[in-house]
Amino acid sequence: MRLHRSVQAVLTAGATLAASAGLLVGAGTAAHAAAPTPLPAHVFAPYFEAYSSDNPATLASQSGNKYLSMAFLQADTKGSCTAYWNGQSSSPVAASTFGSAIASIQANGGDVVPSFGGYSADNGGTEIADSCTDVNQIAAQYEKVITTYNVSRIDLDTEDNSLTDTAGIDRRNKAVKQVEQWAATNGRSVQFSYTLPTTTSGLADSGLAVLQNAVSNGTRVDVVNIMAFDYYDGASHEMGTDAEHAATGLYNQLAGLYPSETPAQLWSSIGITLMPGVDDFGTGETTTVQDAATVQSWASGKGVDTLSFWALERDNGSCAVGTAGNDNCSGIAQNTWDFSHAMEPFTSGGGGQTGNDFSLGDTPGGGSVQPGGSTSSTVSTAVTSGSAQSVALSVSGAPAGVSASLSPATVTAGGSATLTLATTSAVAPGSYPLTITGTAASGSHTASYTLTVTGSGSTGLVNGGFESGSLSPWTCQAGSAVVGTPVHSGSHALQVTPSDSTTGECDQSVTLLPDHAYTLTGWVQGNYAYLGVSGGATGSSWTSASAWTQLSVPFTTDSTGKATVYVHGWYAQGNVYADDLAIN
Repeated sequence: MRLHRSVQAVLTAGATLAASAGLLVGAGTAAHAAAPTPLPAHVFAPYFEAYSSDNPATLASQSGNKYLSMAFLQADTKGSCTAYWNGQSSSPVAASTFGSAIASIQANGGDVVPSFGGYSADNGGTEIADSCTDVNQIAAQYEKVITTYNVSRIDLDTEDNSLTDTAGIDRRNKAVKQVEQWAATNGRSVQFSYTLPTTTSGLADSGLAVLQNAVSNGTRVDVVNIMAFDYYDGASHEMGTDAEHAATGLYNQLAGLYPSETPAQLWSSIGITLMPGVDDFGTGETTTVQDAATVQSWASGKGVDTLSFWALERDNGSCAVGTAGNDNCSGIAQNTWDFSHAMEPFTSGGGGQTGNDFSLGDTPGGGSVQPGGSTSSTVSTAVTSGSAQSVALSVSGAPAGVSASLSPATVTAGGSATLTLATTSAVAPGSYPLTITGTAASGSHTASYTLTVTGSGSTGLVNGGFESGSLSPWTCQAGSAVVGTPVHSGSHALQVTPSDSTTGECDQSVTLLPDHAYTLTGWVQGNYAYLGVSGGATGSSWTSASAWTQLSVPFTTDSTGKATVYVHGWYAQGNVYADDLAIN
C-alpha cells in the first residue's frame, strides 16, 4: 500500500505485547522512584508534529489532550548513530529541545510518547536502526530519550523501506530487547510500541514479519498500533468501520503469534490511529468526527490499549472542504478540536473529556433536484463526551426559491432529524452550499450539504459545475481539486492531476431511469481528457485540447438505472480540467 508522507507516523501506547513465548501483561519490575508514572491502561495520545513551530504544551492545553505522541526522531544523515528531532542536528535529544514543554505536560498529569522513524526517515535510510549498524548504539539512543525526558514509552514508526530492510528490523528488535533488560536492571518500567501500516483486514505480510522477528529475538512488544488510513486500494471506504475491521484482523494475527494469550490480553496490545478528515488518498478515504466517536466507543468496549490520530495540527476545518493530506487542517467542515473531544473520553485515569459534547453529520451530504422538486437528508448527532444534551438544529445558505426545514428542529444528542429542501419552479439552476448547525449548552457544531438545482432537463448529477467549491460528492484519486482558474463558467472547475501510476480519475454514482437513453455532456481542457459512464451504462469520449472543448457521450441505462460518471486524464500527461458536467 502507499503510505503517508514524512509526517505520516502514528502513535502507539499501551498494554503489553510479548516475549518470545507470548504477550507479557504487566511485564517489568516495579518502577524506580525517579522513573515516570506508566501510561494509563487505555490512553488517547494524538500525534504532535514536532517539525512545526507550535508548542506541544500549548496545543495540549488548548485541545484538552493530556497525552501526546511526539513525531519524529531520526538520524540527520544515513549511516549516523545519533538521533535528532526531525533529523535536524540543531534539535538534539536534550532538555533544550522540548524539555520544558514536556515537563509542563507531565506536571499537568500527562505525558508524551517520543516516536522514532516516520515515512521520511524510513524511506531515506535515516531511521536509527536502518542507519546505524551497531545494536549497542541504537539501544543507547532509546535510553537517552527515556532518561532525558523521563518517559515510559517509545514508539517505533516502521513503514516503507524499513519494512523490507531485514537487517534493520533485526537490529531494531535486538536493541529494544537490550533496553528492556536495562530498564529491568535499573527498576524502570519501559514500554515499546510498533506503529505499522495496515490493510482493512490486518497487517500486510511485511508488517507481520516485523513482529515475527521480535518473537524470534525474545523481544517484548507492548503495543502494535495500526495506521487506519491511506489504504490506497481503490476500494470504497467507510473509515470508521474499516478501522474496526483492520483492528479485528490484527487481533486474529496476534492470536496466531501468541496462542497462549487471552482475548483481553490480545486486545490490550492493540493501538488504532486515525487521520482526521481527508487523508492523502483523497475524499474516497474521509474520516468524519462521527467515525472518530464510533471507533472510540468500539475500542473502549474491546479493551484496546491506545487510540491516536495524525495529527493534532490537523484537528480543525480551516481549509477548503475536500483538501487532501494537509498537515494543518482536516479538509472537512468541523470545529477546532472536534476530533480531540470525540476521542479524549478513551483515556482512563482522568485523562478524558469531562464536559458534555456532541458531533453532527448528514447523510447524504448533497442532493440534486429539478426546479419544483424536493430532496432530503438525515441529520445525525452523537454524544462524544459526557452526557446527552438538547441540540437545536438550523440550516442556512438556502437561495431564493428554496425552503429548508428540519424535523424535529431540536433533538437530544444521539438522535436524528430529517432535512427537507423544497424548490419552486423559479429557482435558478446551480450548486448551493448549505450549512447545518447544531447548538447546545456546550457549544455549536456544523455539517455541510450541497444542493444542486438542475436546469434545461439536466438530471442526476450533483455538483457538476463544482460551484460548491468542494469535490463532494465526487470521489477522486490523489491530487485532484476544485480550482478557481481555468473555468468554463462560474467560479470553479475541476482539476484532475494524473501521476505516473494514476489517471487522476474522479467518479460520481448516479441513479437514473432504468432502460432509458441519456446524454452526458461536459466541457474539458488538457491532454487526453476523458469523459464517460460505466457500471450500469457504457460510453466515453476524449479529446486533447488547449482550450475548453465540449464532449458529448450518449448512453442507455440498464434495468437498475445506476451508473458511474467519470472524468480523468492519462498517466503523466499533465492536468485535465472539467466543468459544467450534466446528464440530459
